[in-house]
Amino acid sequence: MSAAPSGDGPVDQEIGAHAGIENQLQNESPPPGAHRGSGVYASLLRVPGASRFWLTALVGRTPMAMLGLGTVMLVTAMTGRYAEAGLVAGAASICYGATAPRLARLADRYGQHRVLRPLACVFCAGCAFLIACAELRVPFWLLIIAGCLAGASMPSLGSMVRARWSNLLADPASLQTAFALESVTDELVFVICPAIVTLLATAFPPAGVLLCMVIGVTGTLLFAGQRGTEPPPHPRAPAAARITATTLERLPARGLVAIVPVYLCLGAQFASIDLSTVDFAQSHGHKPLAGLLLGTYALGSGIGGLWYGTRSWRMPLERRFAATLALTTAGVATFWAVPSLIALDVAMVFAGLTIAPTLVAGYGLVERQAHAARRTEAMAWLSSTVNIGIAAGSAATGRIIDELGPRWGYRFAAACGVLALLIFLAGLAKGTMAANE
Repeated sequence: MSAAPSGDGPVDQEIGAHAGIENQLQNESPPPGAHRGSGVYASLLRVPGASRFWLTALVGRTPMAMLGLGTVMLVTAMTGRYAEAGLVAGAASICYGATAPRLARLADRYGQHRVLRPLACVFCAGCAFLIACAELRVPFWLLIIAGCLAGASMPSLGSMVRARWSNLLADPASLQTAFALESVTDELVFVICPAIVTLLATAFPPAGVLLCMVIGVTGTLLFAGQRGTEPPPHPRAPAAARITATTLERLPARGLVAIVPVYLCLGAQFASIDLSTVDFAQSHGHKPLAGLLLGTYALGSGIGGLWYGTRSWRMPLERRFAATLALTTAGVATFWAVPSLIALDVAMVFAGLTIAPTLVAGYGLVERQAHAARRTEAMAWLSSTVNIGIAAGSAATGRIIDELGPRWGYRFAAACGVLALLIFLAGLAKGTMAANE
């Protein structure tokens, strides 16, 4: 990290002030295994510029929890067909997963603000086009194109804000706390935003996508304006280096070979739990309680993430990921056997405790291996893979629930967790998850 500013500009002053806070964070780090207390989050946000880019990223990432549901409610209200609505939302999710890593690579190469500003404009146009197509009841194929445009242009601020933390914080313990804060922020977004979309879109169907557009564009532009904390751009590697690189060396982080399919399985697991819980609540005559159950699940994850971020761990990061993934899978494996909604709610609280720690450890594994010039791209692969897993898992779980009921949907969720754990352990045995030398 830079020890002192080299000029008198605001960016240089911010970097210099940040260096002092970062040194303080490192000096205050306790020995491994110690509990650092909740004050570490306040210390983290005192890093100059951190609270601003964290808050604007919180606002700017709301589309990830609003666009899919908003699209479903919009298309359903206009066509009356849930199947068509699901296909449009699924197409948007898959296109987001396909484009997010490539856009993140451009952000690594040219700078985040150079990518986010035009991207926000395209996202605005895509959402407006989607609303117009639904309102005008255009042919279904055009509706699919509109959904793809909106999904493909949705900014992936989760990876970019984590790249900023990685650029600002040299201390692994502080970086772990920052990633825990981001995972809890994601949970907060996914708890609050769907409820808002449901409330507004029930009264006015285009409101969900419209609100997603306004808030997302505003937050993205405000985040892009935080230039003082933006990671420096990294020019593309020389052609000769790219030609001689091995397959693993061409990846932004070699561990992605193992962890991408793990996150794909986790995405499918999340989708299966969501759909199975809705059907389980409906089968017990209390469908409106599904939102409360899933909110409890997210609450458990948030609590676990906040606690995880305050610890200084002795256990190596890769073993930590395997342990939390195994605990998450074990918790989910109990859902199919619960006798009542109350029992399911209790099981979800405890099962949720290890979700955020699993995701935090996963991002940490990729961050420590990622090439500095492709760090944002590496972490974007995780968020995009989860989205693709959610789309695939939703399709598979819907068929399972229709044929066999919600308990088999929960069994499918547990199977996804087991498969994720086996894939990761195989990657661990091959050494792909080891830290860079």
